[in-house]
Amino acid sequence: MSIEGLIVFVLFMALVAGLAATSIRIVPEYQRLVVFRLGRVIGARGPGLVLLIPVVDRGVRVDLRESFFDVPPQPCITQDNASVAIDFLVYMKIVDAMSSVLNVMQYEGAARGIAMTTLRAVVGDMLLDAVLSKREQINDVLRGKLDEVTHRWGIKVTAVEIREILPPREVQDAMTRQMAAERSRRATVTEAEGKRAAAIQVAEGQKQAAILEAEGQRQAAILRAEGFALALAKVFDVAHTVDSKTMSLQYLDALRALGASAATKFVVPVEFTNLLRPFLEYTNYAAEIATARSG
Repeated sequence: MSIEGLIVFVLFMALVAGLAATSIRIVPEYQRLVVFRLGRVIGARGPGLVLLIPVVDRGVRVDLRESFFDVPPQPCITQDNASVAIDFLVYMKIVDAMSSVLNVMQYEGAARGIAMTTLRAVVGDMLLDAVLSKREQINDVLRGKLDEVTHRWGIKVTAVEIREILPPREVQDAMTRQMAAERSRRATVTEAEGKRAAAIQVAEGQKQAAILEAEGQRQAAILRAEGFALALAKVFDVAHTVDSKTMSLQYLDALRALGASAATKFVVPVEFTNLLRPFLEYTNYAAEIATARSG
């Protein structure tokens, strides 16, 4: 083979390799290839091996994975004329590859611009306190409004997350003072509740102690009364067994004890004869028995 023929063969093989490289596409699972034939779209191809007609067909790759972009801090004016700076993240994914290519150019930039204008519109209808406290609500409203616009582009906005809300310096200082005052109020309330609870506990303890003391005194009085009652009953039972002679002897013994005191006294009981009657009767009874025995 001559040198000219070798050159022609090499050029032919290079041409074939170039045509093969332009006509064969390998599309991953997370991508789609939107194919244009002579400028007209014929559909989305993939995943896998896709064959294109050289020069006639042109393919545009579209990534179907979820992506995000960052919106830098945006100055917004609230309904009560307070200025705040808000930055957030937008998460989205392509659900229709053909619409994302045919209906919008640089969909990420377009979505970013819509997000900025929508944020200002949403914040402008809210008070500052609501903007600071209702972050989740703002996220949901932004996501819904963005999704309404990006739906025609074949893009689904999956989430909007506000990262930071910066109010003016004066508002931040006021919030700091308010937070300090609120914490002081809570501390005062907690301390007062503690003192109140302690006072209630002390009063309850004193009440229980008084109740227990009164109950003890009542029980002691009942026991003393029961003891006196038992003693009196015992004395009464013993008194039933004592005869008149024993009582007379006890009475005379008491008289003797009175007479033995330092001051000489003569005590003549009013019922002296009644006291001597048992002795006289006993003497007469003893004399009768002696007479009977001697006779």
